[in-house]
Amino acid sequence: MTRLVTTRRRFMASTAAATIFAPTIVNAQAVAAWPSAKPIRMVVPFGTGGGTDITMRLLGPKISQILGQAVVIENRPGAGSVTGTDYVSKSPPDGYLFVLATLSSTGVAKGLYEKLPYDPVKDLTAIAPTNFIPICHSVTRNGLDVKNTQEWIAALKANPNKYSYGSSGVGSTGHIASANFLQRTGTVATHVPYRGAGQVFLAMVAGEVQFNSDIPSLMREYHDKGQVRIMFVATDERSSIIPNIPTAAEVGLPNYKAYSWYGIFGPAGLPQGITDRMAAAIEEALRDPTINKRLEDMGTPAMLNYTPAKFAKYVSDEIDIWVPITRASGAKAE
Repeated sequence: MTRLVTTRRRFMASTAAATIFAPTIVNAQAVAAWPSAKPIRMVVPFGTGGGTDITMRLLGPKISQILGQAVVIENRPGAGSVTGTDYVSKSPPDGYLFVLATLSSTGVAKGLYEKLPYDPVKDLTAIAPTNFIPICHSVTRNGLDVKNTQEWIAALKANPNKYSYGSSGVGSTGHIASANFLQRTGTVATHVPYRGAGQVFLAMVAGEVQFNSDIPSLMREYHDKGQVRIMFVATDERSSIIPNIPTAAEVGLPNYKAYSWYGIFGPAGLPQGITDRMAAAIEEALRDPTINKRLEDMGTPAMLNYTPAKFAKYVSDEIDIWVPITRASGAKAE
């Protein structure tokens, strides 16, 4: 891997209906970019309860306020974010439809699918990143008695295909992170895709699946309750929100990394004025002290100081990194 970026509690188990945030101010520059009062729709290509859903619902009201436009958030889960992202990529570039896409929607998807229905570079307009997402590896404590990573790897090796892992969908970051872990440790297990992170957490607590790879802030509650055990974080540095949990390198996996990032994209051909205005609104929202602190508290820090061009270059570079990693992981688009 030539370049890697180092470094809520409650969830809902069902897919939410669209949420509308109405503006409290009207911005003259926004009116010029968006001549119609039609709501701006923000697609979250995952179910409720996961990091993308939390992030978009945190940013939505502020973006609405800044732009003076109502913002509607729609969950469109499926195929590890491909369904919702594809929907936006094939929509008119009129500035009224965007998607909070991720690493799994871009580099991972391109490496996983032989015929991805959209090109992450050619069919989408990169606008701005929102936050960086570290990943941790966790195991259930329901019916599984392993106390550290080496015990866990030994159990996997002694029982090929006995255990299963959950993710929020085929091609999601959690899917690829877990598949890559198995590939690097020479072990095998069964992938069980769900339609959202909330369903995965329920399955973990119930012992229906034995492990997952997800955001530390989302797993911390279950770790603290003794329902799961966070084994390690897959970044170069320990997470500030679970500082007692070792890194992958510290548990004997020095070359294993897993992370994601989120960002706002529109369809290809989006007018430059709308692209620039939306990028500025996202940057302003991320700099809001309350939002910025919430993201820090979740251990998913804001990604600041990105122009659309800079973000587009970042996405292109990430695709170059993650396509070969995804293919080497052995993960399949079931």
